[in-house]
Amino acid sequence: MFEDTKPKSNCKLNQNEAPISEAMDKYARDGALAFHTPGHKQGLGAHERLKRLITHEGLRQEVSLMEELDDLHEPSGCIKEAEALAAELWGAKDTMFMINGTTGAIHAMIFGTLQPGDKVLVPRNAHRSIIGGIILTGARPVYIQPEIVEFLGIAGVLTVEAVRRAVEENPDAKALIAVYPTYYGMAGDLQAIGDILHEHNMLLLVDEAHGAHLKFAQHIEEMPKQALDLGADVVAQSTHKVLGSLTQTSMLHIGSDRVSGERIREAAAILQSTSPNQLLLASLDIARLQMATEGRNRLERAVELGNWLREEINKIDGLYCVGDEILDSTDTFSLDKTRIIVNLTGIGLPGPEAELILRHEYKVQCELSDNNNLLFIISMADNEDTAHRLLEVLQLLAQNHGRGRGEKPVVPVDLLTANEVAVSPREAFYGPGEMVKINESAGCIAGETVTFYPPGVPVLCPGERITDELIKAVRKQQRAGMRVVGPADSTLEYIKIVKPSP
Repeated sequence: MFEDTKPKSNCKLNQNEAPISEAMDKYARDGALAFHTPGHKQGLGAHERLKRLITHEGLRQEVSLMEELDDLHEPSGCIKEAEALAAELWGAKDTMFMINGTTGAIHAMIFGTLQPGDKVLVPRNAHRSIIGGIILTGARPVYIQPEIVEFLGIAGVLTVEAVRRAVEENPDAKALIAVYPTYYGMAGDLQAIGDILHEHNMLLLVDEAHGAHLKFAQHIEEMPKQALDLGADVVAQSTHKVLGSLTQTSMLHIGSDRVSGERIREAAAILQSTSPNQLLLASLDIARLQMATEGRNRLERAVELGNWLREEINKIDGLYCVGDEILDSTDTFSLDKTRIIVNLTGIGLPGPEAELILRHEYKVQCELSDNNNLLFIISMADNEDTAHRLLEVLQLLAQNHGRGRGEKPVVPVDLLTANEVAVSPREAFYGPGEMVKINESAGCIAGETVTFYPPGVPVLCPGERITDELIKAVRKQQRAGMRVVGPADSTLEYIKIVKPSP
């Protein structure tokens, strides 16, 4: 077991303070003549467009590496205090501020807990950042197929039984990387999964990109609990996704002494910039302050709005908004009520087309669209006016653009199959490759990642064996208008494969 890595503070923590922001303000007002980076020198040399974008005060405080402003990689001052405040608020043993997004947090989590050759269990609906972390580390993935929610046509949660079976078949695995909750707000029984893993001396690493707000809804019975409270060893959270920090900012929480916080911090130092933007760090600090002082009330309001919207959307002929009934028909353990999943099968309108109509005709932008659904996020920023507007445009969408009941949802089973891992992702990434026509690639080993955005889940990972079924499933996604990310040829006429040995 490793020692408790939580930062020690000589003074009592005060959740009403924002140490990083206060230190930046103090430096800006001290009046020191700048002969240091950044080149705009507190806004003096900034272009007018940049001044309008960031504001005069923001540019004055956009400095870094001064004595008062601390060092992200070896914090001893305001950053250390800000991270300690965040750890206290979320209930972590230690918390690290991340400025490379949750992708960077996930990479540090994997890089800091696994070693080359380690076997790791991974749900097949994992975000591409997890595959990137595995490539960096040199671990060997064992993919687990999540539950498929057929009536919605999406991937659901990782079931307890699937994890138990994977653990029994792979007793030498070092960890499981769980996605909790899913992009659609579905949460599995993470506590039971963690118990199974810990009984077998495996780590529970959690991609909680879409759950940074759950701590502040823990008093709401129907909401999922946060991963830290369910036994997770390390948790990566996107503070910017539903809370109030700037895009690209996240937190990495240490949940137990089964891992070395020091090693994870070293991993983060390797992967993150040595010149972190102080505005990003300050936004994390201020987001924590906001949640400490207002979080509970704001989340109550967001859940109330989400529940109201869900009820009203289900009154619209042809639309279906997912609610707690999903708990009875799937292995979903709980549902995040701030996620509004609107199924379009009843009006025969594909999700990508519906997204474009909403964006350009009604000036409303959803979070994502898939073949069959639209997803909307209700956050602490929403109110009755925004909720009513969303309801209004969905009514108009159904009335003016509905085509009658469509075909059954497109179920992406073939995209989520645990394909054969012929070589490790790292070997495939670094190995010699060649481009071949994808329609002629069945049986070959993929040398690159193929992902459809959103939600950013790879349908093909480096090292996996390509099958005819997978090629057909990829083509079906393309015809539906889904955006391809990852391959060198974004049209997917060609794909990079691992060059066969002579």
